[in-house]
Formats: sequence, C-alpha cells, structure tokens
Amino acid sequence: MPIIKSAKKRQEVALRNNVRNKSERSELKTAIKKYETAISNKDVKLAEQLLPETFSKIDEEASKGIIHKNKANNKKASLSVELTKLKGEVETKKK
Repeated sequence: MPIIKSAKKRQEVALRNNVRNKSERSELKTAIKKYETAISNKDVKLAEQLLPETFSKIDEEASKGIIHKNKANNKKASLSVELTKLKGEVETKKK
C-alpha cells in the first residue's frame, strides 16, 4: 500500500485507466470477431461492410495507445488479405 499521497493518486489513476483500456480492448476484439465470422461464413458483402468499421476501431485504439501502431497496421493488413482471398475464392467458383 502506498503511503505518500501522490503514490496513492497514481495507483487510483492506473486502476481507472486499466478498467477503461480493458473495455476498449474488448470492444476491439468483438469488432474483429464479427469481421472474422463474416469471412468464415464466406459472406463477402457483410465483410466489405464491416471492414471500414473494424479499421476505424483499430485506428482509434492505436491513437489512444491501447495497442501499438505497428500491431494496428499488421492487423489491418491481415484482415485485408483475408477479404482479398475470400473474393478470389468467390470469383473462381463463379467461373
């Protein structure tokens, strides 16, 4: 337990930020899971609709410092690749 007043305050702030960051990370994971579910169900229209929303959420979390900017860019790239592969599969099946 901290004794000094400033240490007590820092502990309270850290706890408050931890709770906020946890909920933000949870929202991000939920957005990504929705997108990946659309990909696994081979629903191209839904995936295309969810992609900008997911990118927006990833960028938001990166700007807040909840995730690192490089992790955000890697995640966005991998999500884009998944959609591109799905579109390729759908086009080859149509032919």
